[in-house]
Amino acid sequence: MTRRLTARFATPLRQRSGLVRQGDTGAASAEYAVVTVAAAGLGGILIKLLTSDWFLGILKTIFEAVIRAALSFFGIGG
Repeated sequence: MTRRLTARFATPLRQRSGLVRQGDTGAASAEYAVVTVAAAGLGGILIKLLTSDWFLGILKTIFEAVIRAALSFFGIGG
């Protein structure tokens, strides 16, 4: 009886509950690999976008509008 209880509690809970099947052990690694590749691709796109003149012009326009609105709210500036 002691041997059976020890073996039952020694196995991880996920395996006992049936959430992880024997054939699914490599699936998590493949999913991590896909997410890593997607994150690297998105990072490359963001770097290219943030260093482009077009995007910097849009940011400059937005910041100028926000600063102008804040100054006019407080009655500063013209």
